[in-house]
Amino acid sequence: MRARLFLWVAGLAALGLAVPAAAQKDATLALTPPMGWNSWNHYGCNIDEKLIKATADALVSSGLRDAGYTYVNLDDCWHGARDAAGNIQPDPVRFPSGMKALGDYLHQRGLKFGIYSDAGATTCAGRPGSQGHEFQDAAQYARWGVDYVKYDWCATGTGPAQRNPREAYATMSRAIAASGRPMVLSICEWGENQPWLWGKDVGHLWRTTGDIINCWDCTIDHGSWQSSGILPILDRQVAIRGHSGPGGWNDPDMMEVGNLASDRENRSHFALWAMLSAPLIIGTDVPGMSGQVRDILANPRIIAIGQDALGISAYPWIRTPGFEIWAKPLADGAWAIALLNRGDEPQRYTLKWTDYELKDDLKGRRADFARETYTIENSWDGEPTGTTATPLEVQVEPHDTLVFRLAPVTG
Repeated sequence: MRARLFLWVAGLAALGLAVPAAAQKDATLALTPPMGWNSWNHYGCNIDEKLIKATADALVSSGLRDAGYTYVNLDDCWHGARDAAGNIQPDPVRFPSGMKALGDYLHQRGLKFGIYSDAGATTCAGRPGSQGHEFQDAAQYARWGVDYVKYDWCATGTGPAQRNPREAYATMSRAIAASGRPMVLSICEWGENQPWLWGKDVGHLWRTTGDIINCWDCTIDHGSWQSSGILPILDRQVAIRGHSGPGGWNDPDMMEVGNLASDRENRSHFALWAMLSAPLIIGTDVPGMSGQVRDILANPRIIAIGQDALGISAYPWIRTPGFEIWAKPLADGAWAIALLNRGDEPQRYTLKWTDYELKDDLKGRRADFARETYTIENSWDGEPTGTTATPLEVQVEPHDTLVFRLAPVTG
């Protein structure tokens, strides 16, 4: 592998293409978690330019673009064959106008263009991967106007023969830098090689688990890999929360909001991903979504929690059987708390603020309710809900999540 990589890089240099010596990700990108849409969760391989354009138009007309969802990301199966020079081309039947025209269509509507490739010889669906073509592909993406690259991990070998993930993602990072066009790099090796420890050096977000699936609390065994529902993925974020922040984000995978069994589950999923400061990438049928799903995704107060400038991921503050309260420090001394009912029965809960110490030792943040009073705002509807001077009494329906913003009283 080292010899082949050397010859490949030497060949690029002979052609006059810049090959930076070290990964040079654009540090000005993804200072807050990226927001947008991806085709895979709802459509899989069944994508074409008509669908992408319709989704882009629906993002605009629904107000989701203005709410912050700007990336329109094609996942696997857009690829055609490489041309005689080795340049990647789109499927001519699915994308007859070409990718440059599609990128222009998105940019003209105030959106950004995302694309998918793979660090192996093929993608997960068997299309051409980027291994050995990284600089060539990144240059092609730049010509097309791409703004975001999701880089998967299929066909990279197994055991001792597996490609080194740090080398693979650093190579694509260098290739993007050499292209001259700023692009977000999404590392998608499913958390298998602890990317939270090294991903920030080369990319802007990194998957922390295997694929998400549209269920509340399940794990599906596919033999060589597993997919998981909302709660199992949520639980795996706690131990790694300290590695996420501006410029580099833990990514618990694209959202299934709109694909789950109920609006309660959709609400919880959205609220919890925002509490985690996770990338908010929609994975549903945007043109066909219900008004309720649109309103969940467009909620400005929940989005503000996810886009908070501090970028601190939430942690479970209080836990009882089937019920949890997650806490997230926000800018200006504020906090967000999310009351999650994991179970199948309604839960009544009274939160006596002075009974619990609210502090985040990892980030050095603390709220002293015995000495300070905070106003409470319901983040779903924006209504004031008293202050921390009196207990908060709530009922949380099964699989639902209430969210509140606590702001310190000043003056």
